Amino acid sequence: MNSQQSNNLPLWVQDRDKVIAASTDAQWRNQKPPDYSRSQQNLAKESIHHHLEGTLEAIVENLVRTFEMEVSWKTNPEQWLSIVNDKFRVTSNGGQEYTVAELGKSGTYNLFMADSEHYKASEESFESSHDIFHSTFP
Repeated sequence: MNSQQSNNLPLWVQDRDKVIAASTDAQWRNQKPPDYSRSQQNLAKESIHHHLEGTLEAIVENLVRTFEMEVSWKTNPEQWLSIVNDKFRVTSNGGQEYTVAELGKSGTYNLFMADSEHYKASEESFESSHDIFHSTFP
């Protein structure tokens, strides 16, 4: 598949930066869209796999990256393109099922990690969980 054919795919399975650029009316956490330039530089150098544009592997990779960006940065789940809001449910390791509203409110870190000796998900907000993980894994 060439780049012209890839551009005919739905936006949410194209490059994450295209989704960000098209999200001009999005409600962003911190009032601005994310900057993934450092991530892109690291991925270009450190990725083991470089999928050809338009392949199933590249489409899935783009969808996962878009989903992660939307959950982390778009505060209004109704603006998420990567899921069907009224159908979406997520679970981890057969655990509790969560809706898009719960995911948007609490964040993935808090929903997928139970309370433990070293981390109390029940005591963390969306923002504090991201601060903890981004400072632990810079």
